Amino acid sequence: MSGRDLFCQPRRARHGAALTLVFTSVLAAGAATGSLPASEPETAAAPAGTTAVALRHEDVARAAAEAMADGTSPVEAAERAVSRSGDRWGAVYSRGEYEELEEALDGRYTGVGLSARRERDGRIEVTGVRSGSPAADAGVRAGDRLRAVDGERVDGRPVTEVVALLRGDALERPAGTAVRLGLERGTRAWTETVRRARLSTNPVTVRTLAGGVTVVRVASFTKGVGDQVRAAVGQVPDGTGVVLDLRGNCGGLVAEAVTAASVFLDGGLVATYDVDGDQRVLHAEAGGDTARPLVALVDGGTMSAAELLTGALQDRGRAVVLGSRTFGKGSVQMPSRLPGGSVAELTVGHYRTPSGRGVDGAGITPDLEVDPAGPAALERARTVLRGLGR
Repeated sequence: MSGRDLFCQPRRARHGAALTLVFTSVLAAGAATGSLPASEPETAAAPAGTTAVALRHEDVARAAAEAMADGTSPVEAAERAVSRSGDRWGAVYSRGEYEELEEALDGRYTGVGLSARRERDGRIEVTGVRSGSPAADAGVRAGDRLRAVDGERVDGRPVTEVVALLRGDALERPAGTAVRLGLERGTRAWTETVRRARLSTNPVTVRTLAGGVTVVRVASFTKGVGDQVRAAVGQVPDGTGVVLDLRGNCGGLVAEAVTAASVFLDGGLVATYDVDGDQRVLHAEAGGDTARPLVALVDGGTMSAAELLTGALQDRGRAVVLGSRTFGKGSVQMPSRLPGGSVAELTVGHYRTPSGRGVDGAGITPDLEVDPAGPAALERARTVLRGLGR
């Protein structure tokens, strides 16, 4: 699984090996990510004390308030309460962390500009360095091994935790603060100190393969991405096949994923979801391109809103899904402010694909399973598109 220091930050790194999503499950500034449409944030709310979810939120808030009264950390107390609840996707964010997440939804982030993945042996490898970023200016290259962050060894840790260490916190470790990177390249090992910077994302990129196939890569569903996908596809000649590359897409705003689905669907169901037992639906807009050959390329890093989009295209017979099984995060979270300004999220429901398949814990199984890494996957996608075109 791979990650980058812009979005895929989990809840606080002290959670150990627990793997959680960053903003794929965060409701920021009233806009839902991971499962709910941004136009309906109020639907997740329930009168205090009337539902099991509301009661769990009350328990977490009470733990935070008691910790403040005792002079201990309300964030840590809330985290323990969430852990006791058994909520797999429950999370607690400090005020600074939550501010970072809100900014990430706008396509801005604080980081050093590198992406990484964990190898089978647990080592963390740098997979990309953003041009002009602090990491690039320091000479970090793709292929380097990241051994430590601020003296903390990172071998064997989930890559999302490593990302959290790199990004820092909007209040405690904002842009301009230093971070020490322990690096290794071949036989050389060294430490490089860089300063975090305010960076912007480029979530939608387009390139053309030999033979005229266009690859539209969507790295995340931040604000405006749905319209960016529409614009990118609109520039592709009629009848030309498109590969929608969702590999490593850790999710984002579901409203943006629904807009992206509308590019390829002529209305109809995208997904259903429940909020504390109350069933709701998500529909595509009418007028999408339903004739263009389409392949969706996914992997184990395809999560949440990206899985919702993949499931809709697959169930509606609109795309051939190629790659490996997706991550399997299909739950809905609801946020609440805690004493001290931190934010807690608890799971309130789950979403399903148009055919009724649950995604949480199961993921999306591709129509054609191939190794999603490297150029072979794109070559296979091009072969499939040629068949679809005929």
